[in-house]
Amino acid sequence: MKFAAPSRSRPRNSPSSATLPPPPLAGEGWGGGKLPTATDTGLATTASEAPVLTIAGVGKRFASGLQALGGVDLTVRRGEFVSLLGPSGCGKSTLLRIVAGLSQPSTGNCALHLDTAPGQRVASGRVGFVFQDATLMPWSTVLNNVLLPFRIARHLGAAERERAAAALRSVSLAGFENAYPHQLSGGMRMRVSIARALVTEPDLLLLDEPFAALDEITRLALNDDLLRLWETRRPTVLFVTHSVFESVYLSTRIAVMAARPGRIVADLPVDLPHPRERAIRTAPDYVAACEQVSAALGAAMPQGATR
Repeated sequence: MKFAAPSRSRPRNSPSSATLPPPPLAGEGWGGGKLPTATDTGLATTASEAPVLTIAGVGKRFASGLQALGGVDLTVRRGEFVSLLGPSGCGKSTLLRIVAGLSQPSTGNCALHLDTAPGQRVASGRVGFVFQDATLMPWSTVLNNVLLPFRIARHLGAAERERAAAALRSVSLAGFENAYPHQLSGGMRMRVSIARALVTEPDLLLLDEPFAALDEITRLALNDDLLRLWETRRPTVLFVTHSVFESVYLSTRIAVMAARPGRIVADLPVDLPHPRERAIRTAPDYVAACEQVSAALGAAMPQGATR
């Protein structure tokens, strides 16, 4: 199959999951201060429970005076799939951008713990970001979009091309390497974005409502794909969503945020078995978990708001 190239005019300031700023120094927060150690806080740090991300008292006030976040505390441990769930405008995406280093907190600290020696810079490829929009380069083929992190790192060879091809196979896009974004459906473009975020085998994967704009059938299919990828690779995932049903299906934990200024008001484990199949969505335990999360979300909504 041959694919025609589109116009090579490039949009300005087009974001990408591969164009994140360097993460902070190991053990240091985006706020520039040191976080308490596990010993200081009494936090267990066995190999299976070691934190990958620690958010302590993070607040965010924009130049306009808007207080988006009001003291967020959250610890995400290695291999967890944690969903951030809350009403619109509560600061979920703002918090994710702070974790990615795309925005600085006004107060508090956000620190990554990725087995890097204190004072050393965390390699950017160890954190992947999938935006609400696929943010693909329209002038580049699918394969070249997935190769972007390696091009930015100036380390592109046969091994990296094979990793990109493997990432595309993992999201069921083998055979579309030479296609262009405008030739793909919305779901396929999002699969490319996920492949690009996974190609560096990140320790921490950040996803900001990646399926919100998709139709229900495509969204359910991509939920299944993402869950299979997580069950196979076990990266640590922080996932923003507005959907109770999606969060329960995908997550090991759900952090419910209150209305702006956002803060965590409930931290709920999801004790459903793995591997999870779509049939679990009709199981009594799934329904009960959705009811529990819905109640927590309802309590987090401002009084008089539409739920």
